[in-house]
This record gives sequence, C-alpha cells and structure tokens, in this order.
Amino acid sequence: MSAMNFGSKSFKPRAPDKGAFPIDHFGECKIFKETFMKCLRDNGFDNSKCRLQSKDYLECRMENQLMAKEPMEKLGFKDLIDPPPSQSDGDTKP
Repeated sequence: MSAMNFGSKSFKPRAPDKGAFPIDHFGECKIFKETFMKCLRDNGFDNSKCRLQSKDYLECRMENQLMAKEPMEKLGFKDLIDPPPSQSDGDTKP
C-alpha cells in the first residue's frame, strides 16, 4: 500500500469565523465580561437591557485581537454610537 499525497500544501492558520471566539487566556476583557454577566443576572437574562455592557465587551475583544474588528453598526449597536460632531456646532449661520 502506498500513502496518498494530495500535494504539499501546508496548513495556514486564519482568524476564526464569526461566532467563534478565541478564549481570553490573559483575562484582558474579564472585567467587561463580568460586568455584562452581572447585568444579565440582574435583569433576568434579558440581553436587551445590557446592550451597553455587551458593546463594551465586544469592543474590548476587538481591541485585544480576540475577535475580528467589525463596525459597531454592523453588530447592531448603531443606536449606542455617538454621532460625529457636526461642523456647524458653535457656528452661527446668517
């Protein structure tokens, strides 16, 4: 019997797909996770009442390369993002 060789391609690691998150081995986002989990417990696990904590936790994960960076609007947090200051702030128009 001979071994089958399908080419000499080597394995190249890649970032996980959405929904698959590396473990936070160094606890970089532990405080954000604990705050989010406390909010869930305090609110009967109604995640709609913990959206700010969820946003903070996801931002921490993205900043620490624990998940792929995504715009917060794309993750459903458009309403929690401060709009950019308008150029007319402080200016008076005739």
